Amino acid sequence: MAYIPIIILVLLMLTGIPVAFALMISTASYFLFINTGVPVDLIFQRMISGTESFPLLAIPFFITAGCVMNYGGLSSRLMKVADALTGHMRGGLAQVNVVLSLLMGGLSGSANADAAMQCKILVPEMSKRGYEPEFSAAITSASSIITPIVPPGIGLILYAFLAEQSVAQLFFAGYVPGLLLMAALMVVVYFVAKKRNYAPIHEQRASTKTVFIQLGKSFWSLLLPLGILMGLRFGFFTPTEAGAMAVVYAVIVGAFIHRELKPKHIPMIMLESVLSTSTIMLIILSASAFGYYLAWERLPQTISQILINITENKYLFFLIINVFLLMVGMFLEGLASLIILTPLLVPAATAIGIDPVHFGIVMVVNVSIGAITPPFGALAFLTSSILQLKVVKVFREMTWFTISMVLVLFILSYFPAIVMFLPNLLGN
Repeated sequence: MAYIPIIILVLLMLTGIPVAFALMISTASYFLFINTGVPVDLIFQRMISGTESFPLLAIPFFITAGCVMNYGGLSSRLMKVADALTGHMRGGLAQVNVVLSLLMGGLSGSANADAAMQCKILVPEMSKRGYEPEFSAAITSASSIITPIVPPGIGLILYAFLAEQSVAQLFFAGYVPGLLLMAALMVVVYFVAKKRNYAPIHEQRASTKTVFIQLGKSFWSLLLPLGILMGLRFGFFTPTEAGAMAVVYAVIVGAFIHRELKPKHIPMIMLESVLSTSTIMLIILSASAFGYYLAWERLPQTISQILINITENKYLFFLIINVFLLMVGMFLEGLASLIILTPLLVPAATAIGIDPVHFGIVMVVNVSIGAITPPFGALAFLTSSILQLKVVKVFREMTWFTISMVLVLFILSYFPAIVMFLPNLLGN
């Protein structure tokens, strides 16, 4: 009987019911029909209290900051930096696509926002230069996975909240994995471009002078992620306060330095921010009620004990967890997987001596990869919809990108020093 709500949840999500409503219905079924001793009012109280967390305020702040940056010209200047750095390489525009996702990760933290922006700005230019539309959609989807992993990724904030870990530590831990994913995708782009003869944007590498000129023009855009990192390191502000500072900074730069942010943009920014934030927060409050059911039945402790009984070997544990999460990612959206599974898996990981910050990065990378894997990869469907392509062909083009990212996932799993280098260096 204890597992019936989980079965209901999976069935509802497989039928296409939105994640938030599936969580609500499965939780309600437990407390209305199975465990009737708990007042229904208490369930609503748990839902509301689940959103009363100071770190969660970072989510609407960073989402709003990302919207302001798009309208204020910060994003377009980052694209020019990526062009100066990689435009001479084979598959130049595809390489720019990958590097831009890394740079955007330090600004918006949203994979969907990054993918949508690049579909509208970069992909049309790729089509003009002879890139196959399905390849353009595939690299846009794959590179967007970097965005939620590099601070201030929304997935990092959610994991920190659910696992009761430091958001700052998760932020520090996200930089190196983001760079590794970028490098892996760039290698794949190089070989595909060589095979298909995708030409560079520029015939020659940009001179050092040209690169520095472009860096100077994009100085205010590049300063933001560095400012967040240094501000957290030296204790000038918390991650939540960093989100608020990012909004203020983006408004000042967009309106008074770049002079591209206009009063007419405010309604659009507010609408995009509210819609994105409300979607995430609705899932969180539903997950809080679902978490109450999990805690009542002591399922995290039970599953933790089952996993420990299977193995106490860290390497075998990571193999089991990664394969399991990759399979889950084929069917569940990344944030939903993270919200549901973090309370179940973290106790087992910590019980066998795995650092919860290291485990968090592995989880976030893993569930993010699910956004480009068939049959329900959300990013693949998003780019296919915007570009009006058949998603099956996009999934086919995604194959080598997915393989390269899974390889990085296992490197991060089995070499924790790679993940923990910056947290150990800066976290104190």
